[in-house]
Amino acid sequence: MAASGAVVDSDTLTPQPLAAGRVALVLIALAMGGFAIGVTEFAAMSVLPDFAAGLGVDAPTAGHVISAYAAGVVVGAPILAVLGARLPRWVLLIVFMALFAIGNGLSALAPTYGWMLVFRFLSGLPHGAYFGVAALVAASVVPLHFRTRAVSTILMGLTIGTVLGVPVVNVISHAHGWRWTFAIVAALAIVTMALAALFAPRDPAHPDASPLRELGALKRSQVWLTLGVGAVGFGGMFAVYAYLASTLQAVTGVGPEVMPWVFAVFGVGMFAGNLLGAWAADHVGFKAAGGLLIWSAAALALYPFAASNLWAVLAVVLLIGGGGGLGSILQTRLMDVAGDAQTLAAALNHSAFNTANAIGPLLGGMAIAAGYGWTSSAWVGVGLSLGGFAIFVVAWLTGRRAATA
Repeated sequence: MAASGAVVDSDTLTPQPLAAGRVALVLIALAMGGFAIGVTEFAAMSVLPDFAAGLGVDAPTAGHVISAYAAGVVVGAPILAVLGARLPRWVLLIVFMALFAIGNGLSALAPTYGWMLVFRFLSGLPHGAYFGVAALVAASVVPLHFRTRAVSTILMGLTIGTVLGVPVVNVISHAHGWRWTFAIVAALAIVTMALAALFAPRDPAHPDASPLRELGALKRSQVWLTLGVGAVGFGGMFAVYAYLASTLQAVTGVGPEVMPWVFAVFGVGMFAGNLLGAWAADHVGFKAAGGLLIWSAAALALYPFAASNLWAVLAVVLLIGGGGGLGSILQTRLMDVAGDAQTLAAALNHSAFNTANAIGPLLGGMAIAAGYGWTSSAWVGVGLSLGGFAIFVVAWLTGRRAATA
């Protein structure tokens, strides 16, 4: 990251000086929100067997709770982004984290499976909108050629959540009950609200901002193709991750004391993939997305063969986690192709990823429920990763054609 940066309005690209220390504080505040979201998104999957038993349902049925959260993201991101178009971004960050805290607090108190579905849907509503606005704020405080790395800082908060937050929450939840997972996330969201209030730039909303202006992003084919890459391609990782805890129990034969370490290894893979993806995007642009999708397909294909051995599955889970670097690449791609509808496009990126988060566990659960075994989710994942790569090829070729026309 550069030693100093400039505040850049994403619409006018007019720089305003910002001290290096302030840049760091802004990015840390934004990353804390990513950390909270990473913990709730991935810890919910890792304690799936626990809350399945607590709510009286089987694991494939409990996987619908994961899909309900993802559905909330898909629905909430565009709606909240459009409704908040006239508000300053620092206000939106606080409002979105407040909604996130409420949803997770209610999840911790859910009395039945039905209410858990409702509360996880509500928890997901501000997820994509927060990440979208946070990405724009992060990109605005650094020079243009560091945009992807600045955006990756927020996603790095998410990956640190998977490396440190998820294992710690797993230990607490296994010791004191799965409800602590969501209570802890609610507390992290409140901390993020305080940091955003203290350090987020107090830039006013763009004078021409409006819901209709934001909806203009939906007219652009490259926006839809980029979203399609994430919606399909990222589903492969989630198809495996959602049932990783159950697979470790049933196939690998390990107990709850080992699982936090496996999930930590996955988080290390995501952390490394995030750094690699950001570096690659700043050097080769959108082509980095295609490389990561092929990486994901290859890693997922190894999973069924490695699942019976703990050391082998650790190595493969590390590789699968590396595919998480796709997020920052697609986020900056959307900044390039969305024109003056930046907020909606940035938020829709997380709608796309959580479409993947809904599709992956759903299709993976269907394969498992059909009797193909716990590792069958990996072959679902391979198909989704390759499907995302096919969409990437279309986006890349049509984008090149349009640029040379």
